[in-house]
Amino acid sequence: MTCRYLTYEDRKSIEALYTAGVSLADIASELGVHLATIYRELTRGGTGELDGNGRGGYSAELAQKTVQDNIKRRGHRKPVTAQ
Repeated sequence: MTCRYLTYEDRKSIEALYTAGVSLADIASELGVHLATIYRELTRGGTGELDGNGRGGYSAELAQKTVQDNIKRRGHRKPVTAQ
């Protein structure tokens, strides 16, 4: 596992695997991320509806839009200077 940001391609893979009914642990190992990352991502891209497997729906596009909106809202951070 490595520490990295998920890309839109990663999110599309999560969506495809999740829709196919693959377990969350298997999705995490497939992408090489921690299981908690997958849980956070499913929350971020949750549609509020149930999918065909009876689990909460996930949209890669919605998750990507949420991430981009959060980055815009965060803005530029000023570096901390030592005093």
